[in-house]
Amino acid sequence: MPAAISTAVFLDLPPHQCDPRTAAAIVVPVPYDGTSSWMKGADRGPAAIIDASATVEFLDLPTGRTACDAGIATLPALDVAGLAPEEMTRIVHRAVDGVLAEGRLPIVLGGEHSVTIGAVDAARDHFPALSVLQVDAHADTRESYLGSTHNHACVMARARERCPIVQVGIRAVDASELAGLARNRVFFAHEIAASPDRAWMDRVVDLLTDDVYLTVDLDGFDPSILPATGTPEPGGLSWYEVNELVRRVAARRRIVGFDVVELLPMEGHHASAFTAAKLVYRILSEILAARARAGA
Repeated sequence: MPAAISTAVFLDLPPHQCDPRTAAAIVVPVPYDGTSSWMKGADRGPAAIIDASATVEFLDLPTGRTACDAGIATLPALDVAGLAPEEMTRIVHRAVDGVLAEGRLPIVLGGEHSVTIGAVDAARDHFPALSVLQVDAHADTRESYLGSTHNHACVMARARERCPIVQVGIRAVDASELAGLARNRVFFAHEIAASPDRAWMDRVVDLLTDDVYLTVDLDGFDPSILPATGTPEPGGLSWYEVNELVRRVAARRRIVGFDVVELLPMEGHHASAFTAAKLVYRILSEILAARARAGA
């Protein structure tokens, strides 16, 4: 893993809190947008998230913790522009493998959702009993799309080849995908909206193995909350629903890595980038709080 840190540092932390040799978590920016099928620009997402993170308060109110005290390093953005998705996957795999080999928590910032493939592969290499929790508007289970098996629409098809998956917030599925979905492991957005309580979240956790990789496509949120994404779908999850799901997963399982992907920055609209940055810090805060309670 590179010893140098990027000049752009998540949370704009001082040097002693962003040293990759001591940090508990390592941010891996992956500015890739090679297979997007509608609006382009997700490759600008990681930089926008890191830029917006400079205004995130260090104190996380729900946990009462300042997670950055544990150290959050930011690696230089991976050089993946213009690569085929398969080659990009190999580069992400190497980077995330290096983070995990040092016992640190990888935080991958996309970029389009295909960046998750390499991260999941690396996590599965280190945690053989891994499962993947996906928060997303789209199933992303096509075996191939637009001539590629590593398209953003195929990310969960590749993930389920390696380990069990659980899908949350889904509300856009191609007819060809339905037969291959494990319906008891898919929590559709319209069913969540009709649920009288949050008991569905505990069912999600029950389906996960002890070690979990979390992937959050920002279009999993309702676009009224986060419109700056390349493929928005109405009827998504709320801020507090996603946060509560993460809290419950972190409390009962070990999140060994996570990503936040598919931010498409919009000129004059900074709220989405800030929301994404805040989400990254919130997820990390819940993970570290749960580990502290467990004495890990």
